[in-house]
Amino acid sequence: MGQLAGCVVYLQHFGLQDYPFRLTPDTRYAFDHPGHREALNVVLVALDAGEGFIKVTGEVGTGKTLLCRRLLALLEERAVTAYLPNPHVNPNGLRLALAEELGLQCPRNLGQHRVMQLLRERLLELAADERPVVFIIDEAQAMPGETLEALRLISNLETEQRKLVHLVLLGQPELDQRLAGRKLRQLRQRISFSHQLQPLDVADVANYLRFRLQQAGHDGAPLFSRAAVRHLARSSRGVPRLVNILAHKALLVAFGKGASRVEARHVLRAVADTDDARAPDTLPWLGIALGGLLVLSTAAGAVLASGALG
Repeated sequence: MGQLAGCVVYLQHFGLQDYPFRLTPDTRYAFDHPGHREALNVVLVALDAGEGFIKVTGEVGTGKTLLCRRLLALLEERAVTAYLPNPHVNPNGLRLALAEELGLQCPRNLGQHRVMQLLRERLLELAADERPVVFIIDEAQAMPGETLEALRLISNLETEQRKLVHLVLLGQPELDQRLAGRKLRQLRQRISFSHQLQPLDVADVANYLRFRLQQAGHDGAPLFSRAAVRHLARSSRGVPRLVNILAHKALLVAFGKGASRVEARHVLRAVADTDDARAPDTLPWLGIALGGLLVLSTAAGAVLASGALG
């Protein structure tokens, strides 16, 4: 009961109904910032043009999985979609995953040639019904080399007029490094559209914070000062996941101090407690002085213990 009471007090303190900076990819908190909008436009234009292979890369925490969910929602009425969230499978596992997503029931021990035959038949049926198929693969940098080659062979499924399946790869920059290798040059040459997600700038971070706070029920004065926003943008390098972590911790620090909004000093304490955050160059001594210690009240500690990050 004590932890629950602490959570309620924390939310009431800032005029919130929900935790605004959870790490789960909740589409209610999908901020339509220019980088994601541009990436979605590139993918949709490429699909409309009938392109077979499209690639989107971005650093860890830039929102690729959330982008993937938005893309699936946008395609729901215009295409048959197949989604592979964990691509660390062997080639036949890849083919069977696609077959299952397309409604085919294939025994696990079915030979690869038979699976490909069934896939082609199913894709031809969908093409005859004017239903394009889009196969979206998240975390594609983790896909084994032989599975990437199997993906290229799947892209060969086509008629004289059109591709039978469109492939969208989402991955970290390591995907580009892997595709640069000689063994995967045939696959690399098939990728006709590419896009790289860019980090948020200071204005984007300010809008991002405002949007997520509004989604969580806040309708009062800004909870983050301008200086706090600048420090957040700089320390997070514009990576949304880090923005979430730092903003959440900064709110806890402010709450523990009884402050009604987050100031730069609260963000700096959050930065000192976060390994992947970059300490502002203007105050290198402060991170050392803090020694990575957050000073929180008992109630704020209860909020952390309750798993407020989701």
